[in-house]
Amino acid sequence: MKKLYFLLPFVLLACKSNTTVSDKSSKEASKPIEITYKVQETEVSDFLKYLSSDELEGRETGTRGIEKAAVFLEDFLKKSNVKPYFKTYRDTLTNFKSPAFNIVGVIEGTDPVLKKEFLVLSAHYDHIGLEKKKQDDVVNNGANDDASGITAVAQMAKYFTETKSNKRSILVVFFAGEEKGLLGSKSLVQKLKAQDFNLYAQLNIEMIGVPMKRDYLAYITGFDKSNMAEKINQYTGKNTIGFLPKEAEYKLFYRSDNYSFYEAFKKPCQSISTFDFENFEFYHHVSDEFKLMDIPHITAFIQEFLPAVTKMADTPTEEITMK
Repeated sequence: MKKLYFLLPFVLLACKSNTTVSDKSSKEASKPIEITYKVQETEVSDFLKYLSSDELEGRETGTRGIEKAAVFLEDFLKKSNVKPYFKTYRDTLTNFKSPAFNIVGVIEGTDPVLKKEFLVLSAHYDHIGLEKKKQDDVVNNGANDDASGITAVAQMAKYFTETKSNKRSILVVFFAGEEKGLLGSKSLVQKLKAQDFNLYAQLNIEMIGVPMKRDYLAYITGFDKSNMAEKINQYTGKNTIGFLPKEAEYKLFYRSDNYSFYEAFKKPCQSISTFDFENFEFYHHVSDEFKLMDIPHITAFIQEFLPAVTKMADTPTEEITMK
């Protein structure tokens, strides 16, 4: 997550159908779909462990550490049969002094019409690199921020290539430069706008490495800006998304890569997180390490979101809209 310039202290109502106009088909459409695909905990663990390892030296944009991360992500997309969106997986940042790359893949939709619309699944793979002062541990591993989000997006991408359940096309994006001021997303949206990119919605995932002690799984940034939270809960049939007051207080909607897309396209572009300022005290700290990540929670998070992202990629009309 982009650096927060403040001191960190380390009702949703289900919409009832109008029975006078509802028919059997609309009731069927509103039911959560059953997902038989199972996210593998070992794959989640192995992926996250490498991405947050000391070998990657904190993945600061423009360094050899993030270059290793880029190669790792490219290899994963290739093995998962996610095609490059551009000529290669690498999208060069236009606003950073040294070579830096977003990693961008595409999963073409199965519907001849809907495949022209895109659902963006994204997270940032950069972090803040090595600590400048001399101490025993100098690697800011960024396990929660945001190797956890990258892990979730990667597993969702693999799910879609194996199930081919997306009628809309899916843009899979691993951003660089987020910690430098959302540079990766700012650079990419300029190119997409020039292509008349047909964006439906963006689901960006930020810091999901540990669970919250709340009656919902995660919160969404910009809760009131669209009906995305309501729709996700409808699609999962669970209290998946709730409102976190601190999100609004700290204006987190504007602090991650969703904002670059929202600003350019004025479509539902929001971030999902389980970091609630109470459950993790090592934000931008060398102790943000793999050993503190709750792998069963991350696996369950991804699994719970599969019905939601499937419906987002599958509905015949644009159900998620701005308010």
